[in-house]
Amino acid sequence: MAPAPLAIRSLLLDGAVAGSRLVVVGERGHVLLSDDNGASWAQARVPVRVLLTAVHMRGERTGWAVGHDATILRTRDGGETWTPVHRAPEEELPLLDVWFRDESVGFAVGAYGYFLATRDGGETWTRRTVGEDDFHLNALIPAAGSRRLYIAAEAGVVYRSDDGGGSWRRMPSPYTGSWFGGVAPGENEVLLAGLRGHLFRSEDGGESWTRVPTGTAATLTGAARLPSGSIAIVGLEGSVLVSRDGGRSVSSRGLPSREGLSAALPLADGGVLLIGEFGVRRLGDK
Repeated sequence: MAPAPLAIRSLLLDGAVAGSRLVVVGERGHVLLSDDNGASWAQARVPVRVLLTAVHMRGERTGWAVGHDATILRTRDGGETWTPVHRAPEEELPLLDVWFRDESVGFAVGAYGYFLATRDGGETWTRRTVGEDDFHLNALIPAAGSRRLYIAAEAGVVYRSDDGGGSWRRMPSPYTGSWFGGVAPGENEVLLAGLRGHLFRSEDGGESWTRVPTGTAATLTGAARLPSGSIAIVGLEGSVLVSRDGGRSVSSRGLPSREGLSAALPLADGGVLLIGEFGVRRLGDK
């Protein structure tokens, strides 16, 4: 690996924790690694130059990253090297998120209803259908402590699986704009974020919803549960919202620079790593 002083200031979109290591992905196939809680970064060896949109690590060594050209990469050494396990540039479909139930069963979702599933750790992928419409599938949201899994999609669409991704049903939705991310602290609790500052919370697995006032009209792009139990929600225009009551209310800690944020990552020391158009930055750093 090589130091990455320039890459950490490029567009980065998602991150994951692999033991004591942080793994962050973004434009031009960048995969950045930090073993000191984000103080320094090195760039991994990656065989593609497409935009990578999401990464998921299962333990300290095994993980997957997805991106444009229906690209899926896999690592077995903690992110230092990556191998393509799926690419379909001819389909012109980006993948937008990836999640694995265990080291064998996983899913990748993307534009126009693109849904791929694997049962062999990503060696082979099968295309499946989640719903009748070709809505963009933007994020996979696992519910903590259960086999329940949500998909946040466009046009206000929410899908829920109660069997770890085996089958899906469309849930009632409180609005018609796109969902871009969320977090599910428990089996029945889920918080979804979307366009123009929309943030909604459900306590019954998505059967009914309550709007959470955010005080912003900026698009909200992602959310993360922190070790303290708080929830961080991030978005465009430097939006950083923090909830200490399970998503019932939020307070604003926005960036003065108003730079766009795409994801937040909890740090081992209780801090938060912000990921976005500036690269990476700890919450509170200038």
